[in-house]
Formats: sequence, structure tokens, C-alpha cells
Amino acid sequence: MSLVIGVPKETAPLERRVALVPETVARLVGTGAQVVVEHGAGEAAFFPDGAYEAAGAQLVERPKAYDVDVQARVQPPAESEIPLLRPGSVVVGFLRPLDAPGETARLAAAGVTALSMEMVPRTTRAQRMDALSAMGTVAGYRAVILAAEASPKFFPLLTTAAGTIRPAKVLVLGAGVAGLQALATARRLGAVVSAYDVRAAAREQVESVGARFVELELETGDAEAAGGYARALDEERQRRQVELLAPHVADADVVVTTALVPGMRAPLLVTEQAVREMAPGSVVVDVAAPNGGNCALTRPGETVVVGQGVRILAPLNLAAEMPMHASQMYSRTVAAMIGEFVKDGTFTPDFEDEIFRGSCVAHGGQVVNDRVRALLEPRAPG
Repeated sequence: MSLVIGVPKETAPLERRVALVPETVARLVGTGAQVVVEHGAGEAAFFPDGAYEAAGAQLVERPKAYDVDVQARVQPPAESEIPLLRPGSVVVGFLRPLDAPGETARLAAAGVTALSMEMVPRTTRAQRMDALSAMGTVAGYRAVILAAEASPKFFPLLTTAAGTIRPAKVLVLGAGVAGLQALATARRLGAVVSAYDVRAAAREQVESVGARFVELELETGDAEAAGGYARALDEERQRRQVELLAPHVADADVVVTTALVPGMRAPLLVTEQAVREMAPGSVVVDVAAPNGGNCALTRPGETVVVGQGVRILAPLNLAAEMPMHASQMYSRTVAAMIGEFVKDGTFTPDFEDEIFRGSCVAHGGQVVNDRVRALLEPRAPG
């Protein structure tokens, strides 16, 4: 009997992506798998039911998208969805294990094997499964487009009959995948771009996209953790970093903040005072808003206006604002993850494999990831 893969319609607020698109469905069907897709699952991403049928999928009502061997999804199942999952099945998606470990515990209690796309190790072999980087690319691009729409200034240098218009200055804080894409996008729009990152290794990447690397007189030590992620600074270095960044923030027309430390609240990089010293009409786009934000004035999901019209945008799901291409990119990583562990038509867990071991957060009724388990342990008072 062939492997059955289910694709439900996402129900989380603001979510418009779909876990598998017709292109990847056709590829999976070609390997002998059966793919069932809930009616309307791809509509918000502009993938109609007919496209799934043409790709070889079977359209089903909601419960049948859960009674499957493997369920591919974007957001973690809501509490009301947990009872629909088949014990012993596999759930693959962005499961937020470090941000919401209780959701992982519910999946474990339901008896499913849960593979979190956020936890895929950053190795050469796992690159095609790196969903975080794929969505970071979308978020960085979209953040700059939002900034350009919100700014009262042109981004490029313009020479017109009415005189010369100087280009906008864009500062990006955090030079991971999202930050580098923000830099590249702002530069393509003609802005003068610069970036800061606590990791010294980011300089070469920043300069490779034509941006200036901002250096601070700050000893950050070994600020790069495993997988290329930033490591949190101690309190004194964090305070000094914020202080030294303030004049660079004040000098920018647009600031895009993307700094994240996995499993922690986003670090504070932009103070209220730094924002109030920005020129009238300046814009801050806080990509880290879902994790609390890098700006002291960020209100996740809202736009705040302070001082003389400085706006702080705090979008919660930038990738979902570009659902077609975001879904295409995400679905390729999910299909690669599923395909990696299908042997003879069956999904086969393999804890000897570093990709499976790194991404698996629940199996056999237990939370199996040490970091998630630690978050679930009761802490002593104080």
C-alpha cells in the first residue's frame, strides 16, 4: 500500500501559505505516494483545487487530510486539530518547539512523530530542507518593499529637471538570510545600504551584496553559535551595543531589524531614544516582531507612529504576505524532508541520521529534543 500524504487547509490567523503546491505534489505522486489535499487548501496562495487534481492529488474533506501517514503543514496544529491526527503518523511543519514547547508536548501526547522544519540542522546535506532560510529570503525582500511603500522618500538617486534627489539610506541590523536579502533588495531599489551584525564572519557576506559593514568598538567574543546563528551577548555588552548603534540608527532613513537568537526573545537593538532621534518620516521595519521585536517601541502586529512621523512597522508573518512564491519555496523543503526518509514506500524514522535526529521533536509518545524538554521542565521559584 502506498504512502498517504495529507495537506490540510491552514487555519492560523494571517496564514496564507500551503505546505505543498501542485509542482511538489506531482513530484511526490511520481514516486508512488498518494497525496490528499483538503478542498481549498491552496486557494489563499493562488493554487486552485483544479491544479492539485491535475497534479494527481485527491481532493478530500477536512478529516481525511488528517487520517494519513504523513501530514505536511505550515503552522502547528491548533488544539482542536490534535484529536484528528492519527496516532503513529508523522507531522512535518513549522512547529515552533522553542517558542511554544507546550504545542510539542501535545503532539507527543497524541502519539505522532513530529518533525520541526525550524530545527533542521544547517549542514551542506540539509540545505535543500532549510525552510527557515527559504522563508527568511521572502521576509527580507518583503520587509524592504513595505519600507519603500511607507517611506516618503525615493530609494534611488534621481537626477531630474527639478534637481537631484539623494538616495535613501537603509540600515539593516542582523545579516542572516533575511538581512542579506533585505540589503540586496534595498540596493536593487537604489538605496545606499549598510548593515551591522554581532558575528564578525558576517562582514564578508554583507560586503558581497554591495553594502557597507558597520563596525562598533565592541568586543563581542565568540558571538556565533552552532549553525551560524548569533549567540546572545551578556548584559553589559548588550547595553554597549545598543548605545553604539544609536547614531547609526538616527542617520538612516530606513532601518530593517532582523536579529534573532533561536529559542530566546529577540535582542533589543533600537531604543526609544534612538527612534526619536531619527529624521521625520523615517521608517523602522521590525522583522523580529513575532519574537518580541528588536525595537523598544515595537508592538507586534501593529504600526506605531512616534515623534515627527517616524513609523515602526511590526508585521507578524511576512512570508505569508507573498503566499505564492513562499509556498513554492517552502513546499520544496518539505517534500525534500519527506522524501529523505521514505524507504520502500514507508516513512521510516532514523535517529542515526543527523537531519532526522535534529528536526524530530516528538516520537513514541515522548518529547525527544533535549532543548524542548528543558523548556518544559518546571523551574524552581526565583
